[in-house]
Amino acid sequence: MSFTDAEIQSVKQRFGIIGNSTLLNNAVRVAMQVAPTDMSVLITGESGSGKESFSKIIHHLSPRKHGQFIAINCGSIPEGTIDSELFGHEKGSFTGAHEARKGYFEVTNGGTIFLDEIGEMPLGTQARLLRVLENGEFIKVGSSKVQKTDVRVVAATNINLLQRVEEGKFREDLYYRLSTVPIYVPPLRERGKDIELLFRKFASDFAEKYKVKPVSLSEDAKDRLIKYRFPGNIRQLKNLVEQISVLSTESKEITAEKLLHYLPQESSLPALYRNGSSDKDSFSERDILYKVLFDMKKDVMDLKKIVLDLYNHQGNAAQLVKDHPSLFEGVESVAEPVVLNIPSINPALQAEQEQEEVQDITHETEEDSLSIEKKEKELIMRALLKNNNKRKYAARDLGISERTLYRKIKQYDLEN
Repeated sequence: MSFTDAEIQSVKQRFGIIGNSTLLNNAVRVAMQVAPTDMSVLITGESGSGKESFSKIIHHLSPRKHGQFIAINCGSIPEGTIDSELFGHEKGSFTGAHEARKGYFEVTNGGTIFLDEIGEMPLGTQARLLRVLENGEFIKVGSSKVQKTDVRVVAATNINLLQRVEEGKFREDLYYRLSTVPIYVPPLRERGKDIELLFRKFASDFAEKYKVKPVSLSEDAKDRLIKYRFPGNIRQLKNLVEQISVLSTESKEITAEKLLHYLPQESSLPALYRNGSSDKDSFSERDILYKVLFDMKKDVMDLKKIVLDLYNHQGNAAQLVKDHPSLFEGVESVAEPVVLNIPSINPALQAEQEQEEVQDITHETEEDSLSIEKKEKELIMRALLKNNNKRKYAARDLGISERTLYRKIKQYDLEN
């Protein structure tokens, strides 16, 4: 089934999708093609790129459009309650289950469920979901009765699920069952001139909201905006335009120089993509900084060893170059002989000093590790205090999922 450009444009207007980039139009076209079927769909793309809009296209252009549509963020539901949320539970099935409850798969019978951040779903829940996809069956928590449901599942993720499969953290059969039809939603930085269109749309919206004149961009500011990476994608751009609309009082034309005051400084550290790794073993820029510090400590140890070798060689530069070639990379030549008036070191004393150095560095590394945990605990406490113990907003400030925050709170005994 093929669609004209006018039909694609009509769907984009209906669902508030702004832009004309080729990648974006391809994603909309695939969503329109798969909508009339009952096939499972996996939407991939970075956080903030607008994946939920495509799930709505699929639902509202399908025969299920009169049924219910529910969007669920799997990463925001604690691991201990996600089965109950999705499949329901019987009265008394666990502590606090004072009455029976219907799950989303029962409530949404005949409709569509959008499972965002599917990669955060626990393995046990994945097995239950696979049964629904294959047989349309589920069992409530605390029950032995098999129930039927007719629900279409649209899933989304911002991580590499195949990597999760290789790590044993996502079921391979579920991955292939979900990704019958994959849809890739491009990040903002891959959409070129769409960034400018979105800026104008948000500027108009906020001008109306705050009763101010809409801001505009000079030509150099447009170029600078398009070159920015926007790690937070559309969500970040919208927040940026709102900030400029409110704070820009002197002139409503934004130059590149003014724009730089509002754009966050891009880190000199390399950008990271979450290749399906969990929060426990995924990297952040802070993690890289710690790694750099530990590598520097290792370099200091190597330097100490080289100095000790220099003592033993009695200033023999040629031998030093031979033993440690990486130290002299880029040096054209080393004059010979180079004699340093350095007394020799007793081998026994040298061994004793080296052992002491290893012990000192081991002790320092342990202290650094404890310091990292202490800092993490302090950050969590500050985020909870700032948000009046509302974990959803605290997790957002920390840049982690609610389930990860819940686990950290238990780990550091911060329940009270």
